[in-house]
Amino acid sequence: MTEELPADDGARGLALRRVTVRHGAVPALSRVSTTFPAGQISCVLGENGSGKSTLVALLSGLCRHDEGELLVDGTAVRFRSPRAARGAGIATVWEDLAVAPLLSVWRNFFLGAEPTRGVWPLRRLDLDAARETTVRAMARVGIADLDPDQPASRLQAGERQSLAVARAVHFGARALVIDEPTTPVTVARQTLFGQTILDARSQGLAVVVITNNPRYAHLLGDRFLLLAGGQVAGELTREDVDADGLTALMAGGDQLAVLTAALTELHPELGER
Repeated sequence: MTEELPADDGARGLALRRVTVRHGAVPALSRVSTTFPAGQISCVLGENGSGKSTLVALLSGLCRHDEGELLVDGTAVRFRSPRAARGAGIATVWEDLAVAPLLSVWRNFFLGAEPTRGVWPLRRLDLDAARETTVRAMARVGIADLDPDQPASRLQAGERQSLAVARAVHFGARALVIDEPTTPVTVARQTLFGQTILDARSQGLAVVVITNNPRYAHLLGDRFLLLAGGQVAGELTREDVDADGLTALMAGGDQLAVLTAALTELHPELGER
């Protein structure tokens, strides 16, 4: 359940307008304004303590903002729980993604939303539909020849993340928040999951990738949000910066300060956040 506030201009995707989140008296995010458009991959980068974890918690419904507005497809919302965020169409794939290891892949895919057939009192679980739907959904995110009856414990880390994405897309998610997708996954699994992320973008989702790996971010991202000390230190696109430049920005505060000053000079409204 969300508590609705005045509507925005109707833009599809997620947006923050001067959002502040405090932990006690300390602002973990301070007057952050940005957009995560539908059909694009937005990568959020920053060192530990930059505000990335708080941003994930805000978008996933684990915490609420103290000031400003969070908007989903132009409507301002205030989530009271992760269930409310999921109900609004925001699916989060966590770094330490957990599955029910002894349950089958298809059971993990549906998790209480299993298809049924027949009418009450003869309604029963439609096992064939559950298995077929799981196989098709996983194939769409690059996992082919899957045995849907195998226990989820047999899936590799990248495959478990792909399972979470496939489930989110199948159940109508409008936005996908991915927490540290490269940890602790092998290069092969990074490649697989990267394709899954690109597939989600092609289906029109607003994809938000939280990472501290600028080279991986540049491979996937359309837009880059740089956080430092809970504030926006820069917003760039692939046309603005190459992988080396993004890595250099991540490596030093001086360059971030120069970038912030240059962007503020070009766009004075940034200084009002």
